Amino acid sequence: MSKPDIDELTGARADLLCFLVATVAASYALTQEWRVDHVVESCRIWLKRNLVMMHWLERIRIGQLAFKIARHDLKKAGIAVRQSDVQALFTGDMGLNHASTVVQKMMRLCRESL
Repeated sequence: MSKPDIDELTGARADLLCFLVATVAASYALTQEWRVDHVVESCRIWLKRNLVMMHWLERIRIGQLAFKIARHDLKKAGIAVRQSDVQALFTGDMGLNHASTVVQKMMRLCRESL
């Protein structure tokens, strides 16, 4: 049985984008570098975990959008991710912590961006 395309699952694209934005923001808070490799690997992990397919060009586009949001839009929206905030963004199994108010704000921003 083949995996469904990401657009076949309601909210999946926004969830992936939010996960990538959180990854980019967390990575930057920890390293002070904008790490493309973290976004590529995080996208692979999210797709595999959620048993979803996504065309390679769409992966590039959503990764670029995640960088744009993390570098520019978070600050404009009043969202700051500091080193001390990183752990609260994710659950123990490295999924998004939807109980976090920062993640909730990121999710709203991601939905609007899509």
